[in-house]
Amino acid sequence: MAKKLFVRTYGCQMNVYDSARMADVLAPLGYAQADAPDGADMVILNTCHIREKASEKTFSELGRLNLLKQERRAAGGDLTIAVAGCVAQAEGAEILARAPYVDIVVGPQSYHRLPELIARAARAGGQVLATDFPAEPKFDHLPEDGAAPGPQAFLSVQEGCDKFCTFCVVPYTRGAEYSRPVAAIVAEADRLARQGALEITLLGQNVNAFHGEGPDGRAWGLGRLIRRIAEIDGIERLRYTTSHPADLDEALIEAHRDVARLMPFLHLPVQSGSDRILAAMNRRHTAADYLRSIDRLRRARPDIALSSDFIVGFPGETEAEFAATLDLAERVGFAQAYSFKYSPRPGTPAASMEDRVSEEEKAERLERLREVLERHRLAFNRRSVGRTVDVLVERSGRKPGQLIGRTPYLQAIHFDGPARLIGRILSVEVDSAHGISLGGHAALAAEAAA
Repeated sequence: MAKKLFVRTYGCQMNVYDSARMADVLAPLGYAQADAPDGADMVILNTCHIREKASEKTFSELGRLNLLKQERRAAGGDLTIAVAGCVAQAEGAEILARAPYVDIVVGPQSYHRLPELIARAARAGGQVLATDFPAEPKFDHLPEDGAAPGPQAFLSVQEGCDKFCTFCVVPYTRGAEYSRPVAAIVAEADRLARQGALEITLLGQNVNAFHGEGPDGRAWGLGRLIRRIAEIDGIERLRYTTSHPADLDEALIEAHRDVARLMPFLHLPVQSGSDRILAAMNRRHTAADYLRSIDRLRRARPDIALSSDFIVGFPGETEAEFAATLDLAERVGFAQAYSFKYSPRPGTPAASMEDRVSEEEKAERLERLREVLERHRLAFNRRSVGRTVDVLVERSGRKPGQLIGRTPYLQAIHFDGPARLIGRILSVEVDSAHGISLGGHAALAAEAAA
């Protein structure tokens, strides 16, 4: 009988990509995907260390899985439990000590070894740890073919980070920057297109630092890579995430100007509007640098929509420095943004910094910043009303006959239409705007359905 695999994914799009590739790696062993842990022979928690209390959430979920494992054994069966991702990399030994019922702990650089690790766990009765950083890139060992992705797909082109922002664990959990060769990326993009992907998002912890070897033997930047992938038949939309302001070069900006398939949306985290706080974060850019980059992008692509990340209450942040963050948010007018209270990550330089901002002050500042960000997001959405935009239809909505898709600016939009339109790109007229979504009607639904 076929075995069943359930992967629960936390965090970023890179983890979504990794989870899909884990399923691809295990498919030759007979593992088909299950809809829930109850129906699985193996459960993988693909964890993220970025969000607050990530470890606690992991251990809480593991406790529930242990109960399921005990029930399975009482009935004469078993359940293999694996922890993958960045929490596994950072706290692998502690996971095995606190949760001895976990069979496998595997870091993000080693999941291509899952078949071997499963065999080792079976022989040893569990407790296998694989959190080293192999010299050989894991991408060389992943299956060339994978499950069909649907109309949207993620494609990892770069991994790791050399920036060492003082608040961030990524360099310690994902390792140094590595860029895949262009030929391997193009081959995977071509496969995804042949399997029906209309939109591909290029992924990397610091994706615009991409410097993969091209067919000419020279390092290609992300802008040149985007131009090459845009030539592949069937790919209608391209996106990329996440970027660092210090690596936004002219070639990438020119790609936004010239490549019609590159969507007019960019997530470019700034974190703070204060130069002193940015220096304490080791961000390698100033507020003025960031604003100049925004100006260059808008000159190249006037309709580009921008998104960002913000951290409030970083150690030592004064009220005046927080006010500089508010000012930057007002000046840019982000279409979307994510904002968080600073919380220390064990092992990072910022975790040992003094002069902590109180939780009450962080909460109050976060509320003020979110008021600014939400006001600009709503204003951006309202400017869409009356326009007709191309929408990639993703799925059915909650209401009968409702569809949900994404505009080129990554706005969610809902409208009525038959389910057979899922996976199509339709012209939709926007007739309403809300805080986090748009409403509309498919102007060409009849033609698209024909």
